[in-house]
Amino acid sequence: MTQPTTETNRNARLAKQRWGRLPRTALIALRELSRQYRLSLVLGDMLYLDERWYVSHAGLLRIAQRRKCSGINVECLGEFSDPAAKRWAFRATVFKSGDCRGFVGYGDADPSNVSPLVHGAEMRVAETRAVNRALRKAYGIGICSVEEIGSAPQPLQCQRQASKLPPQLGNYGGPKVRDRLCQIIRQHQLDPNLVKSYAVDFCGTKTLREATREQVEAFVVHLVDWAEKDHNALLCQLNSYLSPKEGAA
Repeated sequence: MTQPTTETNRNARLAKQRWGRLPRTALIALRELSRQYRLSLVLGDMLYLDERWYVSHAGLLRIAQRRKCSGINVECLGEFSDPAAKRWAFRATVFKSGDCRGFVGYGDADPSNVSPLVHGAEMRVAETRAVNRALRKAYGIGICSVEEIGSAPQPLQCQRQASKLPPQLGNYGGPKVRDRLCQIIRQHQLDPNLVKSYAVDFCGTKTLREATREQVEAFVVHLVDWAEKDHNALLCQLNSYLSPKEGAA
């Protein structure tokens, strides 16, 4: 009982530091979500946007892991997808146990409902959205996930840079993921070392090299959404890694 209470209080303190004075209803909701699902703001499990709480893909995966999820099946829906138009639709099924019939969720993505910075990754965004919806159904999570939020189309503020990614971030996830992450860091003036530290926590691995391509791509989508919706909150999150991670290779 002590651990959930400690995490709940930690979340409340961090929320006040990050977003200032929150409405009483928002704090009550935060405490309930923290208690019921053991979500952590430090690990990026939740975000507060437009006066409401959202759960992240990482938070949903941690819930599934704690509750011993038996498996997740994902399939592309060809009849609703159009690769030429970069339009994708997926169906995900979450199995809570070996004899579970499954909880189904659908996700779609195209250039009109994703951030311009992740254009070209619509297929993976759609897959993540489908998994998130299925996980939320399986574990009775009523709040929406941040990855399910559609982004209104808007022009890029700057053209893609041809220069290389800062060496601190390496080549994790492949060149396309690297280029998108490079652009995000430059456009929003983020510290590469802090982004790397946050990525490790988000992916739930000991090092970024151990993260899968899908995990890194999900982190890129998450980073873009947060940077565009609440840049100051993102900087606060990254700065939380400054002291413990300072000087890390």
